[in-house]
Amino acid sequence: MGLVSLSERGWIKFDHDPNILDWVHYIQPTAAGIAEDPEQKALWLRHGDTWFVGVNSLPNDPTGSVAEGPQLKGAVVDFLIKLHGSIALDRAQISVIYPGYPAFDGTESEVAHRYRKNCCGAHVDGLRPEGLNRRRFIHEPHQYVLGLPTVGSNVHASPMVVWEGSHHIIRAAFKSVLDDIPVAQWNSIDLTEIYHEARRKCFDQCKQISISAKPGECYLLHRLALHGIAPWPEAVAPIDHGRMVIYFRPEGDGNLINWLNGSY
Repeated sequence: MGLVSLSERGWIKFDHDPNILDWVHYIQPTAAGIAEDPEQKALWLRHGDTWFVGVNSLPNDPTGSVAEGPQLKGAVVDFLIKLHGSIALDRAQISVIYPGYPAFDGTESEVAHRYRKNCCGAHVDGLRPEGLNRRRFIHEPHQYVLGLPTVGSNVHASPMVVWEGSHHIIRAAFKSVLDDIPVAQWNSIDLTEIYHEARRKCFDQCKQISISAKPGECYLLHRLALHGIAPWPEAVAPIDHGRMVIYFRPEGDGNLINWLNGSY
């Protein structure tokens, strides 16, 4: 059922797991301390101090362990091992959203800010914009996106959003270009136009879903799923220390064929 759901919808939520909760409780003080560190804040705060981006900020080892703490274990890890083999996690992102996200601070264009506010900054991971013209190339072929909330929050406090089934559209679009090109050249192919057109199709054809999860729960996104972060409305009450989610996005062996095609 889990793999079918992930394959068809592009995401799956895992129910409360005591192993996940133990891990979250152990790493939460470390993650909170990093998010409050002045040097880290200067490095990672964005959008009028309403988002601590925190990419690769958690000092975990490949098992998810921090400072000899517990390894990341549970049903979701067992599920991932069946799909990808032994766990080899990247250093996790500490993502903290604060009330008012996304505030406009002039560091991005008004057009980009409107897209972030009206379309939740919807994107596919691994396609970073480059240069003044924001051209899109493959940079980080992730295996998956795993989100683990560390604090309880209002379901309307900037949840993760995903467009169900969008990975099918994205995959078909990329394959229409890349199938005829040697894999060794994929990183040099400009996918900007095909990506933007596929994204528009996702907005038109796919249902936007907000994902709500509590500490001890977690969610898994397909690597090609279109997703983003919803705004934090003024009517939604603040949360002490913000809404924190830990994200793992391992790249595995960097096999681009699996990234585009894979077994699911």
